[in-house]
Amino acid sequence: MSTLTDPQKESFRLSMLLYDSRYRSATIQVVALIGFIILVGWLIYNTSQNLAALGKGIDFGYLVEPAGYDINQRLLEYSSRDTHFRAAIIGLLNTLVVALLGCITATVLGVVIGVLRLSNNWLVSRIMAVYVETFRNIPVLLWIVLAMAIMIETLPSPKAFRGDNATASMMLNDSVAITNRGVYVPEPLFSRGLGDIHLFGNSSIRFDISLDLIAILIVLAASIWAVNRVKHRADKIQDSTGDRPATWYLQLGLIVVPVGILLAILGFHFGYPELKGFNFKGGTHFRNSLIALWLALSLYTAAFIAEIVRAGIMAISKGQTEAAEALGLRSGKIMSLVVLPQALRVIIPPLISNYLNLTKNSSLAIAVGYMDITGTLGGITMNQTGRELESILLMMLVYLSISLSISAVMNWYNESVKLEER
Repeated sequence: MSTLTDPQKESFRLSMLLYDSRYRSATIQVVALIGFIILVGWLIYNTSQNLAALGKGIDFGYLVEPAGYDINQRLLEYSSRDTHFRAAIIGLLNTLVVALLGCITATVLGVVIGVLRLSNNWLVSRIMAVYVETFRNIPVLLWIVLAMAIMIETLPSPKAFRGDNATASMMLNDSVAITNRGVYVPEPLFSRGLGDIHLFGNSSIRFDISLDLIAILIVLAASIWAVNRVKHRADKIQDSTGDRPATWYLQLGLIVVPVGILLAILGFHFGYPELKGFNFKGGTHFRNSLIALWLALSLYTAAFIAEIVRAGIMAISKGQTEAAEALGLRSGKIMSLVVLPQALRVIIPPLISNYLNLTKNSSLAIAVGYMDITGTLGGITMNQTGRELESILLMMLVYLSISLSISAVMNWYNESVKLEER
Protein backbone atom coordinates (compact mmCIF):
# COMPACT_ATOMS: atom_id res chain seq x y z
CA MET A 1 0.00 0.00 0.00
CA SER A 2 1.49 3.36 -1.09
CA THR A 3 0.89 6.80 0.41
CA LEU A 4 0.97 10.21 -1.25
CA THR A 5 2.90 13.03 0.33
CA ASP A 6 2.83 16.74 -0.54
CA PRO A 7 5.93 17.93 -2.39
CA GLN A 8 8.33 19.91 -0.29
CA LYS A 9 7.90 23.66 -0.72
CA GLU A 10 10.78 25.43 -2.44
CA SER A 11 12.67 27.75 -0.13
CA PHE A 12 12.89 31.43 -1.07
CA ARG A 13 16.09 32.63 -2.77
CA LEU A 14 17.10 36.17 -3.75
CA SER A 15 17.47 35.12 -7.37
CA MET A 16 13.72 34.47 -7.45
CA LEU A 17 13.14 38.26 -7.33
CA LEU A 18 14.39 38.40 -10.92
CA TYR A 19 13.76 34.96 -12.38
CA ASP A 20 10.47 33.99 -10.74
CA SER A 21 7.42 35.47 -12.46
CA ARG A 22 5.63 35.62 -9.11
CA TYR A 23 8.06 38.26 -7.79
CA ARG A 24 9.56 39.87 -10.92
CA SER A 25 6.86 42.52 -11.50
CA ALA A 26 6.91 43.64 -7.85
CA THR A 27 10.71 43.83 -7.93
CA ILE A 28 10.72 46.04 -11.01
CA GLN A 29 8.11 48.36 -9.49
CA VAL A 30 10.05 48.71 -6.24
CA VAL A 31 13.28 49.45 -8.09
CA ALA A 32 11.54 52.03 -10.30
CA LEU A 33 9.97 53.71 -7.25
CA ILE A 34 13.32 53.88 -5.46
CA GLY A 35 14.93 55.36 -8.58
CA PHE A 36 12.19 57.96 -8.87
CA ILE A 37 12.54 58.94 -5.21
CA ILE A 38 16.30 59.26 -5.59
CA LEU A 39 15.87 61.45 -8.69
CA VAL A 40 13.35 63.75 -6.98
CA GLY A 41 15.56 63.97 -3.89
CA TRP A 42 18.57 64.86 -6.03
CA LEU A 43 16.62 67.58 -7.85
CA ILE A 44 15.41 69.08 -4.56
CA TYR A 45 18.88 68.94 -3.00
CA ASN A 46 20.57 70.39 -6.09
CA THR A 47 18.01 73.19 -6.32
CA SER A 48 18.34 74.10 -2.64
CA GLN A 49 22.14 74.14 -2.90
CA ASN A 50 22.10 76.40 -5.96
CA LEU A 51 19.62 78.77 -4.30
CA ALA A 52 21.75 78.86 -1.15
CA ALA A 53 24.79 79.71 -3.25
CA LEU A 54 22.87 82.63 -4.74
CA GLY A 55 21.66 83.73 -1.32
CA LYS A 56 18.04 82.98 -2.21
CA GLY A 57 16.65 80.35 0.12
CA ILE A 58 13.09 79.17 -0.44
CA ASP A 59 10.87 81.68 1.35
CA PHE A 60 7.19 82.49 0.89
CA GLY A 61 7.29 85.55 3.11
CA TYR A 62 7.05 87.83 0.08
CA LEU A 63 3.35 86.99 -0.14
CA VAL A 64 2.57 89.26 2.84
CA GLU A 65 4.43 92.25 1.37
CA PRO A 66 2.48 95.10 -0.32
CA ALA A 67 1.83 94.33 -3.99
CA GLY A 68 2.08 97.91 -5.27
CA TYR A 69 0.10 97.34 -8.46
CA ASP A 70 -3.55 97.55 -9.45
CA ILE A 71 -5.85 94.93 -11.00
CA ASN A 72 -8.43 96.31 -13.42
CA GLN A 73 -10.95 93.43 -13.40
CA ARG A 74 -11.77 92.02 -9.97
CA LEU A 75 -14.55 90.41 -7.96
CA LEU A 76 -13.33 91.43 -4.50
CA GLU A 77 -12.14 94.73 -3.09
CA TYR A 78 -8.48 95.32 -3.83
CA SER A 79 -6.01 98.18 -3.84
CA SER A 80 -2.32 98.48 -4.58
CA ARG A 81 -1.62 98.58 -0.81
CA ASP A 82 -2.86 95.00 -0.42
CA THR A 83 -0.47 92.08 -0.25
CA HIS A 84 0.83 89.87 -3.03
CA PHE A 85 -1.22 87.04 -1.56
CA ARG A 86 -4.47 88.98 -1.99
CA ALA A 87 -3.42 89.92 -5.51
CA ALA A 88 -2.95 86.21 -6.21
CA ILE A 89 -6.42 85.48 -4.78
CA ILE A 90 -7.92 88.12 -7.10
CA GLY A 91 -6.06 86.56 -10.04
CA LEU A 92 -7.26 83.09 -9.06
CA LEU A 93 -10.88 84.28 -8.99
CA ASN A 94 -10.42 85.84 -12.43
CA THR A 95 -9.08 82.52 -13.71
CA LEU A 96 -12.06 80.64 -12.28
CA VAL A 97 -14.51 83.13 -13.83
CA VAL A 98 -13.05 82.68 -17.31
CA ALA A 99 -12.86 78.90 -16.91
CA LEU A 100 -16.49 78.65 -15.75
CA LEU A 101 -17.88 80.97 -18.43
CA GLY A 102 -15.76 79.31 -21.10
CA CYS A 103 -16.76 75.75 -20.19
CA ILE A 104 -20.48 76.60 -20.16
CA THR A 105 -20.40 78.55 -23.44
CA ALA A 106 -18.16 76.05 -25.21
CA THR A 107 -20.41 73.16 -24.16
CA VAL A 108 -23.58 74.82 -25.44
CA LEU A 109 -21.97 75.84 -28.74
CA GLY A 110 -20.22 72.50 -29.15
CA VAL A 111 -23.41 70.48 -28.69
CA VAL A 112 -25.36 72.66 -31.14
CA ILE A 113 -22.59 72.65 -33.75
CA GLY A 114 -21.98 68.92 -33.36
CA VAL A 115 -25.66 68.17 -33.96
CA LEU A 116 -25.82 70.56 -36.91
CA ARG A 117 -22.81 68.87 -38.49
CA LEU A 118 -25.00 65.79 -38.85
CA SER A 119 -27.85 67.76 -40.41
CA ASN A 120 -29.32 66.51 -43.68
CA ASN A 121 -29.17 70.10 -44.94
CA TRP A 122 -25.98 70.19 -47.04
CA LEU A 123 -25.37 73.93 -46.56
CA VAL A 124 -25.76 73.85 -42.77
CA SER A 125 -23.50 70.83 -42.35
CA ARG A 126 -20.81 72.35 -44.61
CA ILE A 127 -20.87 75.69 -42.75
CA MET A 128 -20.43 73.89 -39.44
CA ALA A 129 -17.58 71.83 -40.93
CA VAL A 130 -15.83 75.03 -42.05
CA TYR A 131 -16.25 76.48 -38.56
CA VAL A 132 -14.76 73.39 -36.90
CA GLU A 133 -11.79 73.12 -39.25
CA THR A 134 -11.07 76.86 -39.09
CA PHE A 135 -11.09 77.25 -35.33
CA ARG A 136 -9.34 74.07 -34.29
CA ASN A 137 -6.47 74.46 -36.79
CA ILE A 138 -5.44 77.98 -35.75
CA PRO A 139 -3.66 78.51 -32.39
CA VAL A 140 -5.95 79.83 -29.69
CA LEU A 141 -3.53 82.68 -28.90
CA LEU A 142 -4.18 84.15 -32.35
CA TRP A 143 -7.94 83.98 -31.77
CA ILE A 144 -7.54 85.77 -28.43
CA VAL A 145 -5.49 88.57 -29.95
CA LEU A 146 -7.83 88.82 -32.95
CA ALA A 147 -10.92 89.08 -30.71
CA MET A 148 -9.24 91.84 -28.68
CA ALA A 149 -8.19 93.72 -31.83
CA ILE A 150 -11.71 93.54 -33.30
CA MET A 151 -13.26 94.92 -30.13
CA ILE A 152 -10.76 97.77 -29.87
CA GLU A 153 -10.80 98.77 -33.54
CA THR A 154 -14.45 98.32 -34.49
CA LEU A 155 -16.48 99.27 -31.42
CA PRO A 156 -17.26 102.95 -30.69
CA SER A 157 -15.47 104.89 -27.98
CA PRO A 158 -17.47 106.35 -25.03
CA LYS A 159 -17.33 109.85 -26.52
CA ALA A 160 -19.32 108.57 -29.52
CA PHE A 161 -22.35 108.31 -27.20
CA ARG A 162 -22.20 111.97 -26.14
CA GLY A 163 -24.30 114.90 -27.35
CA ASP A 164 -26.93 115.47 -30.00
CA ASN A 165 -24.54 114.39 -32.75
CA ALA A 166 -23.78 111.04 -31.15
CA THR A 167 -22.76 108.34 -33.63
CA ALA A 168 -23.51 105.49 -31.23
CA SER A 169 -26.36 104.70 -28.88
CA MET A 170 -27.01 102.41 -25.96
CA MET A 171 -29.01 99.21 -26.37
CA LEU A 172 -32.01 97.63 -24.62
CA ASN A 173 -33.74 100.84 -23.56
CA ASP A 174 -30.47 102.64 -22.79
CA SER A 175 -29.33 100.00 -20.32
CA VAL A 176 -26.37 98.41 -22.14
CA ALA A 177 -23.40 100.20 -23.68
CA ILE A 178 -20.94 98.33 -25.91
CA THR A 179 -17.72 100.32 -26.32
CA ASN A 180 -14.09 99.77 -27.21
CA ARG A 181 -13.33 99.93 -23.48
CA GLY A 182 -15.72 97.14 -22.58
CA VAL A 183 -19.37 96.37 -22.08
CA TYR A 184 -21.44 98.16 -19.45
CA VAL A 185 -24.57 96.37 -18.21
CA PRO A 186 -27.07 97.06 -15.40
CA GLU A 187 -25.91 96.25 -11.88
CA PRO A 188 -28.27 94.38 -9.48
CA LEU A 189 -28.90 96.45 -6.34
CA PHE A 190 -31.05 96.11 -3.22
CA SER A 191 -32.65 99.13 -1.55
CA ARG A 192 -33.56 97.08 1.56
CA GLY A 193 -30.64 94.69 1.56
CA LEU A 194 -29.61 92.53 4.49
CA GLY A 195 -25.99 93.65 4.37
CA ASP A 196 -22.77 91.64 4.22
CA ILE A 197 -20.81 89.28 6.41
CA HIS A 198 -17.16 90.31 6.75
CA LEU A 199 -14.88 87.29 7.00
CA PHE A 200 -11.24 87.25 8.17
CA GLY A 201 -11.21 90.95 9.15
CA ASN A 202 -8.45 92.93 7.47
CA SER A 203 -6.29 89.94 6.59
CA SER A 204 -5.06 89.13 3.10
CA ILE A 205 -7.84 86.62 2.54
CA ARG A 206 -10.65 88.88 3.74
CA PHE A 207 -13.83 88.92 1.71
CA ASP A 208 -17.46 89.85 2.11
CA ILE A 209 -20.42 87.52 1.66
CA SER A 210 -23.72 89.12 0.71
CA LEU A 211 -26.58 88.06 2.94
CA ASP A 212 -28.93 88.94 0.08
CA LEU A 213 -27.21 86.37 -2.13
CA ILE A 214 -27.33 83.76 0.63
CA ALA A 215 -31.06 84.35 1.10
CA ILE A 216 -31.70 84.04 -2.64
CA LEU A 217 -29.71 80.80 -2.83
CA ILE A 218 -31.58 79.32 0.12
CA VAL A 219 -34.98 80.16 -1.38
CA LEU A 220 -33.84 78.85 -4.78
CA ALA A 221 -32.61 75.60 -3.22
CA ALA A 222 -35.95 75.15 -1.45
CA SER A 223 -37.78 75.81 -4.73
CA ILE A 224 -35.69 73.22 -6.55
CA TRP A 225 -36.44 70.69 -3.80
CA ALA A 226 -40.16 71.40 -4.17
CA VAL A 227 -39.90 71.02 -7.96
CA ASN A 228 -38.23 67.63 -7.52
CA ARG A 229 -41.03 66.53 -5.20
CA VAL A 230 -43.62 67.54 -7.79
CA LYS A 231 -41.71 65.63 -10.46
CA HIS A 232 -41.46 62.58 -8.21
CA ARG A 233 -45.22 62.67 -7.60
CA ALA A 234 -45.87 62.93 -11.35
CA ASP A 235 -43.60 59.92 -11.93
CA LYS A 236 -45.56 57.84 -9.40
CA ILE A 237 -48.88 58.79 -11.03
CA GLN A 238 -47.50 57.87 -14.45
CA ASP A 239 -46.22 54.51 -13.17
CA SER A 240 -49.58 53.64 -11.63
CA THR A 241 -51.99 55.00 -14.24
CA GLY A 242 -49.95 55.38 -17.42
CA ASP A 243 -50.92 59.05 -17.71
CA ARG A 244 -48.51 61.83 -16.75
CA PRO A 245 -50.12 64.99 -15.35
CA ALA A 246 -49.00 68.36 -16.69
CA THR A 247 -46.77 69.93 -14.04
CA TRP A 248 -44.66 72.44 -15.99
CA TYR A 249 -46.72 75.43 -14.83
CA LEU A 250 -46.50 74.32 -11.20
CA GLN A 251 -42.75 73.77 -11.44
CA LEU A 252 -42.25 77.16 -13.10
CA GLY A 253 -44.34 78.84 -10.39
CA LEU A 254 -42.38 77.15 -7.61
CA ILE A 255 -39.16 78.58 -9.07
CA VAL A 256 -40.31 82.07 -10.04
CA VAL A 257 -42.84 83.08 -7.36
CA PRO A 258 -40.77 82.53 -4.15
CA VAL A 259 -37.67 84.16 -5.64
CA GLY A 260 -39.77 87.03 -7.00
CA ILE A 261 -41.37 87.64 -3.60
CA LEU A 262 -37.96 87.66 -1.90
CA LEU A 263 -36.56 90.11 -4.48
CA ALA A 264 -39.53 92.41 -3.92
CA ILE A 265 -38.99 92.31 -0.14
CA LEU A 266 -35.31 93.15 -0.58
CA GLY A 267 -36.13 96.06 -2.90
CA PHE A 268 -34.38 94.65 -5.93
CA HIS A 269 -33.62 97.12 -8.73
CA PHE A 270 -30.99 97.80 -11.36
CA GLY A 271 -28.30 100.46 -11.38
CA TYR A 272 -27.85 101.59 -14.97
CA PRO A 273 -24.59 102.83 -16.54
CA GLU A 274 -24.51 106.53 -17.42
CA LEU A 275 -22.07 108.53 -19.52
CA LYS A 276 -20.31 110.97 -17.22
CA GLY A 277 -17.29 112.86 -18.47
CA PHE A 278 -15.12 110.74 -20.70
CA ASN A 279 -16.45 107.34 -19.66
CA PHE A 280 -19.48 105.46 -18.37
CA LYS A 281 -20.12 105.33 -14.65
CA GLY A 282 -22.31 102.92 -12.71
CA GLY A 283 -23.49 99.49 -13.73
CA THR A 284 -21.22 96.49 -14.13
CA HIS A 285 -18.20 96.84 -16.40
CA PHE A 286 -16.92 93.82 -18.34
CA ARG A 287 -13.57 94.80 -19.81
CA ASN A 288 -12.54 93.95 -23.36
CA SER A 289 -9.80 91.66 -22.10
CA LEU A 290 -12.31 89.46 -20.26
CA ILE A 291 -14.78 89.34 -23.15
CA ALA A 292 -12.09 88.67 -25.78
CA LEU A 293 -10.55 85.87 -23.73
CA TRP A 294 -13.96 84.36 -22.96
CA LEU A 295 -15.15 84.41 -26.58
CA ALA A 296 -11.89 83.13 -28.04
CA LEU A 297 -11.54 80.23 -25.60
CA SER A 298 -15.22 79.33 -26.00
CA LEU A 299 -15.24 79.36 -29.80
CA TYR A 300 -11.92 77.49 -29.99
CA THR A 301 -12.91 74.77 -27.52
CA ALA A 302 -16.41 74.48 -29.01
CA ALA A 303 -14.85 73.25 -32.26
CA PHE A 304 -13.30 70.28 -30.46
CA ILE A 305 -16.42 69.59 -28.41
CA ALA A 306 -18.49 69.61 -31.62
CA GLU A 307 -16.39 66.77 -33.03
CA ILE A 308 -16.70 64.85 -29.76
CA VAL A 309 -20.49 65.27 -29.83
CA ARG A 310 -20.66 64.23 -33.48
CA ALA A 311 -18.60 61.11 -32.79
CA GLY A 312 -20.74 60.28 -29.76
CA ILE A 313 -23.96 60.57 -31.75
CA MET A 314 -22.58 58.47 -34.60
CA ALA A 315 -21.64 55.78 -32.07
CA ILE A 316 -25.32 55.20 -31.31
CA SER A 317 -26.92 52.54 -33.45
CA LYS A 318 -29.34 53.71 -36.13
CA GLY A 319 -31.79 51.18 -34.77
CA GLN A 320 -32.35 53.48 -31.78
CA THR A 321 -33.44 56.32 -34.07
CA GLU A 322 -35.59 54.05 -36.21
CA ALA A 323 -37.33 52.63 -33.13
CA ALA A 324 -38.05 56.15 -31.86
CA GLU A 325 -39.44 57.16 -35.27
CA ALA A 326 -41.66 54.08 -35.22
CA LEU A 327 -43.12 55.33 -31.93
CA GLY A 328 -43.99 58.63 -33.59
CA LEU A 329 -41.34 60.85 -32.01
CA ARG A 330 -40.15 63.88 -33.97
CA SER A 331 -36.50 64.40 -34.86
CA GLY A 332 -35.92 66.99 -32.11
CA LYS A 333 -37.39 64.71 -29.44
CA ILE A 334 -35.43 61.76 -30.76
CA MET A 335 -32.18 63.70 -30.44
CA SER A 336 -32.88 65.08 -26.95
CA LEU A 337 -34.59 62.05 -25.40
CA VAL A 338 -33.04 59.04 -27.13
CA VAL A 339 -29.74 59.77 -28.85
CA LEU A 340 -27.97 62.38 -26.68
CA PRO A 341 -28.58 60.64 -23.32
CA GLN A 342 -26.93 57.50 -24.68
CA ALA A 343 -24.19 59.44 -26.44
CA LEU A 344 -23.20 61.11 -23.16
CA ARG A 345 -21.45 57.92 -22.10
CA VAL A 346 -19.15 58.31 -25.10
CA ILE A 347 -18.90 62.10 -24.97
CA ILE A 348 -18.03 62.78 -21.32
CA PRO A 349 -14.52 61.20 -21.05
CA PRO A 350 -12.95 63.27 -23.88
CA LEU A 351 -15.05 66.26 -22.79
CA ILE A 352 -13.13 66.31 -19.49
CA SER A 353 -9.86 66.79 -21.38
CA ASN A 354 -11.27 69.77 -23.26
CA TYR A 355 -12.44 71.40 -20.03
CA LEU A 356 -8.95 70.97 -18.63
CA ASN A 357 -7.38 72.39 -21.79
CA LEU A 358 -9.67 75.43 -21.69
CA THR A 359 -8.78 76.09 -18.06
CA LYS A 360 -5.05 75.84 -18.75
CA ASN A 361 -5.31 77.90 -21.94
CA SER A 362 -6.77 80.72 -19.84
CA SER A 363 -3.17 81.38 -18.78
CA LEU A 364 -2.79 83.12 -22.18
CA ALA A 365 -4.83 85.99 -20.69
CA ILE A 366 -1.64 87.98 -20.23
CA ALA A 367 -1.60 88.54 -24.02
CA VAL A 368 -4.62 90.88 -23.74
CA GLY A 369 -3.91 92.30 -20.29
CA TYR A 370 -6.44 90.25 -18.32
CA MET A 371 -5.04 89.76 -14.83
CA ASP A 372 -5.53 86.12 -13.99
CA ILE A 373 -3.35 84.02 -11.70
CA THR A 374 -0.62 83.94 -14.35
CA GLY A 375 -0.65 87.73 -14.74
CA THR A 376 -0.59 88.41 -10.98
CA LEU A 377 1.35 85.69 -9.18
CA GLY A 378 3.27 84.48 -12.24
CA GLY A 379 3.73 87.92 -13.78
CA ILE A 380 4.03 91.15 -11.83
CA THR A 381 4.51 89.56 -8.41
CA MET A 382 7.26 87.25 -9.64
CA ASN A 383 9.05 90.07 -11.47
CA GLN A 384 8.85 92.45 -8.51
CA THR A 385 9.99 90.01 -5.84
CA GLY A 386 12.40 87.86 -7.84
CA ARG A 387 10.86 84.73 -6.30
CA GLU A 388 10.60 82.69 -9.48
CA LEU A 389 10.69 79.20 -7.96
CA GLU A 390 8.13 79.91 -5.25
CA SER A 391 5.73 81.63 -7.67
CA ILE A 392 5.98 78.88 -10.27
CA LEU A 393 5.42 76.18 -7.64
CA LEU A 394 2.33 77.97 -6.32
CA MET A 395 0.93 78.38 -9.84
CA MET A 396 1.52 74.72 -10.58
CA LEU A 397 -0.31 73.83 -7.36
CA VAL A 398 -3.23 76.11 -8.30
CA TYR A 399 -3.68 74.70 -11.80
CA LEU A 400 -3.24 71.14 -10.51
CA SER A 401 -5.96 71.72 -7.90
CA ILE A 402 -8.36 73.24 -10.45
CA SER A 403 -7.76 70.44 -12.93
CA LEU A 404 -8.22 67.70 -10.34
CA SER A 405 -11.43 69.35 -9.13
CA ILE A 406 -12.85 69.48 -12.66
CA SER A 407 -11.85 65.87 -13.26
CA ALA A 408 -13.45 64.76 -9.98
CA VAL A 409 -16.77 66.46 -10.77
CA MET A 410 -16.91 65.17 -14.34
CA ASN A 411 -15.87 61.66 -13.32
CA TRP A 412 -18.64 61.65 -10.71
CA TYR A 413 -21.13 62.67 -13.39
CA ASN A 414 -19.73 60.06 -15.75
CA GLU A 415 -20.30 57.39 -13.11
CA SER A 416 -23.90 58.56 -12.63
CA VAL A 417 -24.81 58.20 -16.32
CA LYS A 418 -22.93 55.04 -17.24
CA LEU A 419 -24.79 51.84 -18.00
CA GLU A 420 -25.19 49.47 -15.07
CA GLU A 421 -24.49 45.83 -15.82
CA ARG A 422 -27.04 43.29 -14.65
